[in-house]
Amino acid sequence: MTVAVAIQNLQKSYGTNLAVKDVSFEVERGTIFGLLGPNGAGKTTTIRCLCTLARPDAGKIEVCGISALDKPKAVRQRLGYVAQEVAIDKILTGRELLNLQAALYHLPKKFIPQRVEQLLEALGLVDYGDQKTGTYSGGLRKRLDLAAGLLHQPDVLVLDEPTVGLDIESRVIVWDFLRQLRAAGTTVIITSHYLEEIDALADNLAIVDQGKVIAAGTPNELKDKVGGDRVTLRIQEFTSNEDAQKATDIVKKLAFVESVIVNSSQGNSLNLVVSSQGNHLSAIEQTIQGANLPIFSLSQSRPSLDDVYLAATGQTLMDADLAAAATRDLKKEKKQQMKA
Repeated sequence: MTVAVAIQNLQKSYGTNLAVKDVSFEVERGTIFGLLGPNGAGKTTTIRCLCTLARPDAGKIEVCGISALDKPKAVRQRLGYVAQEVAIDKILTGRELLNLQAALYHLPKKFIPQRVEQLLEALGLVDYGDQKTGTYSGGLRKRLDLAAGLLHQPDVLVLDEPTVGLDIESRVIVWDFLRQLRAAGTTVIITSHYLEEIDALADNLAIVDQGKVIAAGTPNELKDKVGGDRVTLRIQEFTSNEDAQKATDIVKKLAFVESVIVNSSQGNSLNLVVSSQGNHLSAIEQTIQGANLPIFSLSQSRPSLDDVYLAATGQTLMDADLAAAATRDLKKEKKQQMKA
């Protein structure tokens, strides 16, 4: 395996906030690597350190065998970076903006027109190339931003939440283009909190939570480690902890149930790992109803990346995002109260 990116024991703080506690992973050359986790997990900070936009407090970063800490300029020459927030000049046309960006990269003048046209065509932007970017939709702006990050033909392309907020058509175009880049030998690193995006694109991934890597491997390897099918059982209401424990004890006695996880953010939700042989919903339904516990919903599915995250943290990725958003809102409210 030829390693394109290696990060070892990365740490980064902002004041008293330890954004990245201990992140380590390797990215094989010519693959798509996913960095998955909820908002606030440390993904963007890790990427900023990789792209030499922030200096870590500890750890090592290498890109194509070059230390990002010792030789940041050499590393930047091999990286393309597309941030989560699109930053383009709304006065210029798409073609003008790419020509300007190419000049800033110091590309040879005779090479620029051909390269700009290649990227406009590859990303479905030919018909919009002479329109001012201020008239672009969010999807078109994102695709143009992606084109700008590829002008200098980097060895490693780093994308921070590349399809957040995009419509389905734009998302499919970006996904197809990233697969084409991989086929051509470009290494692509994606941060995302979209499970389906990482599952569809990534050859390998690392799941980050609270500044640490909690799981790493291929999507199938991680899902296989969880084992069994997944059953999500929601009771209409738990009036006490005793009810929750009662439901847990009841389903644990079923022979096909391998483990039970109580969803920490939804006290009336149980996530069961069951034998993959057969459909067990009827038996679970009869057992719960026999204990006079009213069922709100019951479903069975194959393991997903969300199940991997749930098994490692006790909550789903969506619940982690909601919890992070609530924490941010609370901090914002406290700041406003202090100012008042």
